[in-house]
Amino acid sequence: MKSLATTLLLTLLATTSQAADRWVEKTLRAMTLDEKIGQLLMARSGPTAFRALDSEDLKEVRRAITEFHVGSLHVGIADAAVIALSLNEMQRLAKVPLLTAHNLEGGAGYVLYGATRMPLAMAMAATGDERLAWQAAKVTAEEGRALGVNVNFYPVADVNNNPENPIINIRSFGEDPATVSRYVAAYIRGLQEHGQLATAKHFPGHGDVATDSHLAMPTLDVTRERLESVELPPFRAAVEAGVGAFMTAHIWLPKLEEEKGLPSTLSKPILTSLLRDDLNFQGIVFTDSMSMRGVAASFSNDDATVRAIEAGADIIVTPPDLESSFRALQSAVSAGRIKEARIDESVRRILTAKAKLSLHKGRYVDANTLMRTVGTAENRAVAQRIADNAITLVKDDARILPLRPSADTRVVQINVIDTRSGWREGPVGRVVAAELSKRFPRAVTVEIDDQSSPNEYSLVRKMAGLSDILVVNGFIRVASYKGSINLNRDQMTLLRDLVSMKKPLVFTAFGSPYVLRQIPELPAYAVTYDISGTAELAAIKAIVGEIGYKGRLPIKLGTYPIGHAAQ
Repeated sequence: MKSLATTLLLTLLATTSQAADRWVEKTLRAMTLDEKIGQLLMARSGPTAFRALDSEDLKEVRRAITEFHVGSLHVGIADAAVIALSLNEMQRLAKVPLLTAHNLEGGAGYVLYGATRMPLAMAMAATGDERLAWQAAKVTAEEGRALGVNVNFYPVADVNNNPENPIINIRSFGEDPATVSRYVAAYIRGLQEHGQLATAKHFPGHGDVATDSHLAMPTLDVTRERLESVELPPFRAAVEAGVGAFMTAHIWLPKLEEEKGLPSTLSKPILTSLLRDDLNFQGIVFTDSMSMRGVAASFSNDDATVRAIEAGADIIVTPPDLESSFRALQSAVSAGRIKEARIDESVRRILTAKAKLSLHKGRYVDANTLMRTVGTAENRAVAQRIADNAITLVKDDARILPLRPSADTRVVQINVIDTRSGWREGPVGRVVAAELSKRFPRAVTVEIDDQSSPNEYSLVRKMAGLSDILVVNGFIRVASYKGSINLNRDQMTLLRDLVSMKKPLVFTAFGSPYVLRQIPELPAYAVTYDISGTAELAAIKAIVGEIGYKGRLPIKLGTYPIGHAAQ
C-alpha cells in the first residue's frame, strides 16, 4: 500500500499537471494567429544588445517581442548580472513568457561572465565518472535559471568519430556511442532535475563530417543501419532520459532524404518520420541557427522558414530576417500551404515546455540572489574537480613526468596558439605562465601564433636551445566559422625542431586533442580537452605531480585506443 505522504505527493503532482495543462489550452485559445506564428520564432540578440540600454540590437529585440510576438530569445554574451536584469525586462514586454536560450556548453560562465565556467563534454567523459557530468549540469542549470536562461542548447549528442571534424570535437562526449549515450543521459538529468530545459543536438548526428555547417552544408552519406549503430544511440538515450528538446543538424543524408542537398532541418523524413515517429520524441524541435550557411547558402530565408515547419520543426532559431520569416508563415497559412492546426501543434508543445519550466507561475528572476548562486567558490570547485580528473597522459616515452619543481632548473614554456584572434573568453596561456613560474622561478614563457614572424620563431628556437626542460602547450580552438583544427606548417615545423633537440619535452593539448596525429613524434603528450583557466591549472599541477593524470581517452588518437591512459 502507498503511504499517506506518497498519496498526497502524487495527488499534488497530478493537480499541478492539470493546472499546467489548463493554462496551456487557455493560452492557446486566447491567441491570435499572428501570436501563434510568433511563438514559432526565436529572436537573436545582437552583440551589443545587452551592453547598452539604447543599443540598436536591443531595440530590435524589443520590436521582435512587441510586433512579431516571438516566443523565444537567444541570449547574448554579456556580464551575468546585466543579462539577468535585461531578461527580466524582456519578459515584462512579452504577453506570453519567453523561452530564453543559450549555448551553455561550458557552463553558464562559457558565455555569461561572472558565472562558473565548466569543462566541455569530452573532458567530462574522460573522467570516467557520469556523476561529474550530472554535477556540472546541476551547477549550469542552477546558475542559468538564476540569470533568467531557461533553455540550454546542450548536450551535444553527436558521436565524434571523425578526427577531422572542425566543429564538434571536444563539444562531444567522445567516439564510443554507448559512452556518449550514458553521458548525454546523465547531463540531461542534471539539467532538467534542476529546472532547465535540455536540448540534444545536432540531430541526426554531426560527428562524422569534416565540414563546419556554419560555413557550408556537410553530407553524411551513410545507411540507416549505420545510423542505428553510431549516430542514433545517444539521441535515443536522450529521449529515454526525458529530454525536453532536440536541435536539428544542417546536414544532408542522401540515404534518407531523396531531395538533393536538402538538410535535415528541412527534411520531413528526418524530423517527422525518424524523430517523431521512430524515436517517439514529443518535445520541442529547435532548428539550428537559420543564419548558418549550411541552410542560408542554398535556401532563401522565407523558403527555409516554411520548409522547416513543414518538415516538423517547432521553433525557427535566429533566422537572417525575422520579420520576413514571420510574413512567410503568415502567407503560408493564408495560402493553405500550412494548416493552422499544424501551427497549433507546435504552439502547444512550446506552451507545454513553458509550463514545465513553471514560467506560467513566475517568469522573473531575483537579481538580489545572484551572488549566493552564481560563480560561487563551491561551483568553481566542481569545475576544477572535473578538470583535474579529466587530464589524460597519452604517452611519456622518456618517462620524464612528473617534473620536480626546482629553483635552478631552466624551463622554457612555449605556448603555440593556432590563431591570434577570435578568443571570445580572453587571452589563453596566462594561467600556465603564472603557475609554472611558481614551481620553477627561472621559467620563461613565450608565445607563437599564426601571425608570428620568422624572427620570433628564430628567437624561440634559440631560447629552447638554452633550456633544461621544454614545456610546450598547444591551444587549438574549436569554434564556429573557423573551419580547421590544425596547426599551420610553421608551427608544426617548430614542434618537430623542438623534438629533435632531444631535451626533456612535455606537450599538453588544450582544446582539440588531435595534435598528436600531426606530430606523432612528440615524446610526452597530455590532453585536457578544453581551453579554460581550470584546464590550464590542472595541466601544471599534473606536470609537477601535485595531481595524477587520471583521465582516459574517450576517442581513438592515432594508435592509442579509446580508454587508453599511459601507465
